[in-house]
Amino acid sequence: MKLVLLESRYAVCKLPPDAALPSWARGAFVSLTRTPEELSVVCLENAVSKEVQREEGWRLLKVAGPLLFSQIGILAALTAPLAEAGVSIFVISTFNTDYLLVKDARLTEAISALEAAGHSLEGA
Repeated sequence: MKLVLLESRYAVCKLPPDAALPSWARGAFVSLTRTPEELSVVCLENAVSKEVQREEGWRLLKVAGPLLFSQIGILAALTAPLAEAGVSIFVISTFNTDYLLVKDARLTEAISALEAAGHSLEGA
């Protein structure tokens, strides 16, 4: 599988479930997910308001796509080597493709594990 490393650092944020969509959630990649328990926001780390609960320091690996819904095992093939290497991830799927977020401090280790499993990377 071919992956593309996006340049910026991202934050995973948690807001109350009834929160309005935040104006600070901006950048080339933004993900908003509302559940009965929370509103999760993934966006550029430097865009997040200071008072927001967040986990910073994530890097984004995009699976080169678009992917077909009939394709099987894509995430399993990517997440298994990372789990074996002990690298924690946060995954987001869109209509076109999947994104893996790994902590910046573990990025080199994640890339090594993915390449050892036969995946290729652009932008590293």
